Amino acid sequence: MPSRYLFHFAQVHNEFRLPELQSIAELHGISYSLPNEPEDRDASRPYMVVELDEEEHARTLARRCILIKAVYEFYGQGSTYDELHDANHKREPLWTRYVQDTSFRFLVTSSQHKIPQSRQREVIESFAYMDFRGKIDMKNPDIILTCFEEYGLMPLLDDEHHGTTLVKYEGDGDFRQVFFGRLLEEGTARQLIGKFDVKKRVYYGNTSMESEISLLMSNQTLASPGKLIYDPFMGTGSMAYPTGHFGALVFGSDIDGRQMRGKQKTPGVVRAATQYGIASRIIDLATFDVTNNPWRCGELFDAIVTDPPYGVRAGAKRLGRKRELSEHQKNLCLQHSLSPRPDDQPYIPPTKPYELSHLAADLVLLGRYLLKPGGRLVFFLPTVTDEYEEVDIYTMLCEGMEVIANSLQDFGSWGRRLVTIKKTTTKQYLPPTFEPLQPQQVHVPAHKDFREKYFQGFKPKSDESKDSQEPTIPITTSPPPS
Repeated sequence: MPSRYLFHFAQVHNEFRLPELQSIAELHGISYSLPNEPEDRDASRPYMVVELDEEEHARTLARRCILIKAVYEFYGQGSTYDELHDANHKREPLWTRYVQDTSFRFLVTSSQHKIPQSRQREVIESFAYMDFRGKIDMKNPDIILTCFEEYGLMPLLDDEHHGTTLVKYEGDGDFRQVFFGRLLEEGTARQLIGKFDVKKRVYYGNTSMESEISLLMSNQTLASPGKLIYDPFMGTGSMAYPTGHFGALVFGSDIDGRQMRGKQKTPGVVRAATQYGIASRIIDLATFDVTNNPWRCGELFDAIVTDPPYGVRAGAKRLGRKRELSEHQKNLCLQHSLSPRPDDQPYIPPTKPYELSHLAADLVLLGRYLLKPGGRLVFFLPTVTDEYEEVDIYTMLCEGMEVIANSLQDFGSWGRRLVTIKKTTTKQYLPPTFEPLQPQQVHVPAHKDFREKYFQGFKPKSDESKDSQEPTIPITTSPPPS
């Protein structure tokens, strides 16, 4: 029979919580039920009661989900402590087994508010009816019982009260809900954020993805032992390390091999993978343009995960010339190619910009060709906040591909969306030709020409002439070390 468990989420990336929970549950074959009321399913709230078949399932989710701080055996909740105590009495069989000789610790806390110690004592004393007779152990107890008071977000001060100082413990006791339960498992997966911290990595660049986001992306791929995962815009390898840590084998490619190699003899991606103990899981690194790729058969990969360049710190490129050559220029190039080269320098083919909306649509086509049935394509897509519409994501889809998650990381005037697309067809397709999008397309997605919009400050076209200066781009990481 299903049991109820209290999930305590980290107060970051609210929209990523439920997609991650769904992905890890699917990976481990866990069935779960969310609360019936939409208010109780609100992903912006720090606490959620979830039904699971087994206690071990709750522990498994806490060990793998990056956004779960802890999971508790649920004893009750209420809008007042009287309601909480009534609910706790009804679930008495769950906690009476610990009454006689179990050492315990009792906590009263909140994610958004500091509770004065005097009231913490009052709350603890209100649970005296539980009659725990074991030893109180604050350092190493057998069980930890916790009350969570959920407060709403602190409202912004209006102009009249601007500059005033809030009274200490203001609003104490005016909580939205109070939850009570026994700690089952700490969210150990969150420790990986520090392990994969970019600043501690031996090789990284100014486009390296922050560790928490790369871990969330890896969970969306269902990375696990035996899976083969591909990153077509490998760069400095931020996606490879967490997916490799979870047991998957990784293949990476990039149009600019220097990003993967760095300046030392051993490729930078391999050096960083060695730092994390997963060098053996990097199958290979290759330099090529995804629109002129060497893949001669499809359905190779269990997942494709990538952070495509969208032109803010590094622009996307594909093979080709910005301007077509005249017949005379083509003849000169042909004659030059037939004559012996005067030196041993390698040929570097010309490249041209790769517009983001074209890149996204081509990436979905590539995913449909290369993914196994049921495989996932996971990537970030930047969008302009004021222009975004839900239909934007569907402009890039093709037959046999379905959006299963779309989570926003909001930066104000723009944001980036973590999009997860699943291959739902078993039909085999020919390699994509990556033809340009048809010009008669009616809807223009918000991510089209994103680079130009970013450097214009996301202003309407009528305002472009007022301020043509490009904004400064904050760089939080350093270039690849030599």
